[in-house]
Amino acid sequence: MYSSDSEACSVSISLLSNHTLTYKVYFTMPHVATITFHGNLQDFLRPAVKRVPVAYTFAETQSVKDAIEAIGVPHTEVAVILRGEDPLNFFARLNPGDELHIYPHEQSRKWPEGYCLIENPPRPYKFILDVHLGTLAKALRMLGFDTCYQKQFADAEIAQIARDQERIVLTRDIGLLKQKIIKHGYWLRSQHTTEQLQEVIVRYKLQEQFEPFMRCLRCNTVVSAVPKEDVLDKLPPKTRLYFNEFYKCIPCDKVYWKGSHYEHMQQEIAKLLQKHEPGV
Repeated sequence: MYSSDSEACSVSISLLSNHTLTYKVYFTMPHVATITFHGNLQDFLRPAVKRVPVAYTFAETQSVKDAIEAIGVPHTEVAVILRGEDPLNFFARLNPGDELHIYPHEQSRKWPEGYCLIENPPRPYKFILDVHLGTLAKALRMLGFDTCYQKQFADAEIAQIARDQERIVLTRDIGLLKQKIIKHGYWLRSQHTTEQLQEVIVRYKLQEQFEPFMRCLRCNTVVSAVPKEDVLDKLPPKTRLYFNEFYKCIPCDKVYWKGSHYEHMQQEIAKLLQKHEPGV
């Protein structure tokens, strides 16, 4: 025989000896909190719950951060959490009946002091990219940004380097951004390099920080000007004839000069700057 209420369930077991053992099993009723995600945080939600408050069910004590990430939103994308008009931190306890509003980073929105959960990363901005973003890494290096990238990096290594060197993690892997030790990160919405670069420029307002052609595209080291005679043995015949200004990456021994590829990159940078001019 089974009988139950909201707190306990009694289970009776009849034995062959005509004795009956009764066990009372206690269980916890699930709690519900309502969480509304604003702006581009809805990019992380399932279609069925986009643009509507999410009814989040939980049975045990849980932090607000754990609830947000269980729904699918990494903490690095969250700027402000409000319970009513009160700001919360990630480690606040989620209570039954809570109605929370979660806001993304927005350059145009200014919050009162103490509302924002994460300060802007230190300048000049430094990045670390996951193993699938090699082309984007080269594009950021071309613009002069310190961009760490290695094909063999595991997620744990990326997270550790990001923390130790105060780097911004750029990735298409939402799970990577949920690692606790990552403080600054951005989930790239697009799968195309040009659009990804635009996203990063807008998110971190990089258009005023371009320093083109100062870094090696292969290894990220700042290049140095070198005399032509020091690199003659590394130059194609026509390059020896028509060019006199050269730069070298000492660690990987790569030589750069302002040839047709340089002119093409200049044109691409000019387009980026024009696209992000005020009023454009």
